[in-house]
Amino acid sequence: MTTIVVTGIGATSPIGGTTRDSWSALLAGASGARPIEEEWIEKYEIPVTFAAQALVRPEEVLERQEVKRLDPSSQFALIAAREAWADAGSPEVAPERILVDYATGIGGLWTLLDAWDTLREKGPRRVLPMTIPMLMPNAAAAAISMHLGARAGARSVVSACASGTESIANAYEHLQLGLADVVVAGGTEAVVHPLPIAAFASMQALSKRNDDPAAASRPYDVDRDGFVLGEGAAALVLETKEHALARGARIYAELAGGSVTSDSYHITAPDPEGSGAARAVIAALEQAGATADDVTHINAHATSTPVGDVAEFEALKRVFGDRVGEIPVSATKASTGHLLGGTGALEAIFTILALHERTAPPTINLDNQDERIPLDVVTSPRALGDGPQLAISNSFGFGGHNSVVAFRSYDD
Repeated sequence: MTTIVVTGIGATSPIGGTTRDSWSALLAGASGARPIEEEWIEKYEIPVTFAAQALVRPEEVLERQEVKRLDPSSQFALIAAREAWADAGSPEVAPERILVDYATGIGGLWTLLDAWDTLREKGPRRVLPMTIPMLMPNAAAAAISMHLGARAGARSVVSACASGTESIANAYEHLQLGLADVVVAGGTEAVVHPLPIAAFASMQALSKRNDDPAAASRPYDVDRDGFVLGEGAAALVLETKEHALARGARIYAELAGGSVTSDSYHITAPDPEGSGAARAVIAALEQAGATADDVTHINAHATSTPVGDVAEFEALKRVFGDRVGEIPVSATKASTGHLLGGTGALEAIFTILALHERTAPPTINLDNQDERIPLDVVTSPRALGDGPQLAISNSFGFGGHNSVVAFRSYDD
């Protein structure tokens, strides 16, 4: 098997406008959850009045024409991809050897619903001609591919909250098959909008801590009551180790393996026994040529929902057995909120940086750990040690989608 490595990372998140700012804020225990300062909260009597909105707005970074022609989800994606590409040294690669595999859970929701409002209020002639290109789920992948001149492919994954992780798992396969020399993978989401918030609240998925947003996302805590909706994007530049070394690239970590499975259980609820999720972890480790005993760190999906956190623990217990309580676990959604289709890519970057800097990031807001989830949860930055490290990042989504990626530390 060919060794695949990470040479560039980029992100715009609720806790930072760049990867480094996001990582620094994460280590400092920041929370991206804040009250939503929009008139529609009161107008529509939205029951949840806060979210983890991107800290730096796209219009502060992009050109005016880019903002006008891209849905917010694609705006975030382009910002993250540009940072990742620059971070990788802006590789000089033939366009036919650059591939984009980029994900979203929902796509251009703002564009779709704004266009519907325009149609109802002003008629069909006022609907913008760019509406369809802006709302389609592949718009982010298309925007990135056009910016980079990527002609090996522009693929899109749409598998709910597993989307970003699945795109990275796909990138591993693309490179193993020799379909490209460089792949840009990741995920984005921008749905802090009254309709999704009302819908998620209706299904009892969101935390309702309107009086204390910063403490609302509480993975593993006995008082957890749902996730915090987040927005933003992340992107990774991936290539073979041989290609990276030939051009003198800096290497953050090895992408050792990835996997995708499905529960076939329920449209929203996870399999309470965690069998599908466990198979995903095992498959990723097998692809990495590793065993459960090799894992030294876990970035958990850990949305802070009463049922989901327990189901993920059951999955991890199936894989790691009695050792499950000895592996340092970070639940970073406590800080960033849940970016849906973008969350797996952002958490993959946090996992990569944990290995690169030998530091597991903290999980905030854990005051009273649920005794049904006896994990070793990292609550302040923790050193991972000097030896070889292997970490996994888990993502699970509505529809029973499971995706896991495994990263290995890299030493020159």
